[in-house]
Formats: sequence, C-alpha cells, structure tokens
Amino acid sequence: MRHSQFWALLDDVFGEAYAGTLARELALDALDSRTCRDALDDGVPPRDVWHALCDQMDIPMERRDGGRRERAVPPPR
Repeated sequence: MRHSQFWALLDDVFGEAYAGTLARELALDALDSRTCRDALDDGVPPRDVWHALCDQMDIPMERRDGGRRERAVPPPR
C-alpha cells in the first residue's frame, strides 16, 4: 500500500472532514500511542497504520476498502 492509497482510503472510510482529525489526533494503541501521521512519519508502513486504525475503530474487514470492491487492500500482517 502506498501513502496515497492510505490517504484515499482514510477519506473514503471516515469522510474527508473526520479523516484529518483522526490522522492528527487519535493515538493508536497498536502503534505505541502514535497518531497515523506520526507513525507514517516514523516509517511505519501505511498498510500497518491502516489496519491498526481500522482495528481500533472497529471497522470490519469487508468495509476497509472504502466501499470500492475493485480496490485491493492488503491483508494485515
């Protein structure tokens, strides 16, 4: 997953207005309480950040593609 795919998914799943807030402010337990932005800046792969966010927000696997079935979301590691 590329960074651009991460940001597009974030907007599609959470909505553009809420996505920015989540990325800046939500501390993710699975990523040592880093935000999405901090984790990405620290070099955590976007795929891992995406699944950590979705896990914490209780987003089921079938919704993690943002409603676009043609978009392939890599599975969690």
